[in-house]
Amino acid sequence: MQPLSERINTVQDPKKEPEEKQALRRSKGGISRKIDAMCDALGNPIGFYLTAGQADDVEGADVLLKELKAEALLADKAYDADKRVRERWQEKGCVAVIPSKSNRKEPYPYDKELYQARHLIENFFAKLKQYKAIATRYDKTARNFLGAIYLAACIIWLIANLIYSGTITGRLSVAK
Repeated sequence: MQPLSERINTVQDPKKEPEEKQALRRSKGGISRKIDAMCDALGNPIGFYLTAGQADDVEGADVLLKELKAEALLADKAYDADKRVRERWQEKGCVAVIPSKSNRKEPYPYDKELYQARHLIENFFAKLKQYKAIATRYDKTARNFLGAIYLAACIIWLIANLIYSGTITGRLSVAK
């Protein structure tokens, strides 16, 4: 796994120290960052990558998919790229379950039933956004923001696995 400093795509601010990597850029909606994430088949987070807000989605895929070993890749339309995603996965002998973009002249077929499992990553992002500091992007530096994402993801993973194992029930209670 790459060190945290290499998991941030950055644009350097010449006024800042080299360590202050921001991963911030101006886009139509203002200054923002984008979180690319991977989840396993159970919806547990297994990887993150930060990019500036106006960056292409496939930029994060280039980094995250390098290390991934799986039978199938489920992704949304933003990852519909032949050379950077689909062909790379075919070489590995994996299935890319990605709907085609609307502007593609010859749409690729995909397994619609298998694609329904993609809701797990959406559920993960919904849980991640329950943490105010992440939803509002309070942290200025990308390093701190990504650290907060990892911390929240650990908590989400622990709670999900404790509920799944039966150690705790759906509600957490405090003993008196």
